[in-house]
Amino acid sequence: MSRSLIVANWKMHFNIHDASLYVHHFNKALNYHRSIEVVLAPSLLTLQPLSLQIDRRKVRLAAQNAYSKDDGPYTGEVSFTMLSGLVDYAIVGHSERRIYFAESLELIRDKVTAAIRNDINPILCIGESKPEKIAGETKRVIHDQLITAVSDLTAEEVKRVNIAYEPIWSISTFGGEHADPTEIQKTIDYIRYQISELYGASTASEVRVLYGGSVDDQDAGGYLALDGCDGALVGAASLDYEKFVSIIDTAQSIRLAKKKD
Repeated sequence: MSRSLIVANWKMHFNIHDASLYVHHFNKALNYHRSIEVVLAPSLLTLQPLSLQIDRRKVRLAAQNAYSKDDGPYTGEVSFTMLSGLVDYAIVGHSERRIYFAESLELIRDKVTAAIRNDINPILCIGESKPEKIAGETKRVIHDQLITAVSDLTAEEVKRVNIAYEPIWSISTFGGEHADPTEIQKTIDYIRYQISELYGASTASEVRVLYGGSVDDQDAGGYLALDGCDGALVGAASLDYEKFVSIIDTAQSIRLAKKKD
């Protein structure tokens, strides 16, 4: 049973001072659980100073974004090569990147490949919009986003990809409609089925599938208890260190309950 992965996506929040203050309080409040892997994804500017402040035995860092080329004349971009050694993870394909910055399936595929090439574990975000959901196109959207993103990877490389299912209609930025855990279970199963079809059941069992979509300290348990849910990608709730610690503790409680079963 792999470690559960709980990720805080701070998005465009916290300057260097505020990020440092957060980590100061977070370090004190965090209860270390050997079976839970905790990751903070702060803004790019705060990655380096926070890398000196966190206890890497308890917390790891993720980039929120990076460019697919290793180097070159790309003014303003930061590559996975530049982030190598600084972060262990990188969020790729978040719906806000797809919508606001028009990131294509092919660009996201190239970013996933670049992350793996530079020894950074991708957190691949996939999910359908409300119109797509209403039209019954959830499986098609998930299939296209997932299959394209991993198309250049071997079975061994795919094991390093963490897949975060974030239905766009459930994200607070786009309405924040509450997602029924029973409905989410079906999509998690479908994601793992697609990996199994491509790379085999053994590989599919090792890929971590997370849920993200307005996860907070009140509803996290319902999603983390789902069969095959290996963690959560937390947005707004992660900006409050007490709420984020509560979600981490919930993940531990769920793990213990699953072990007993």
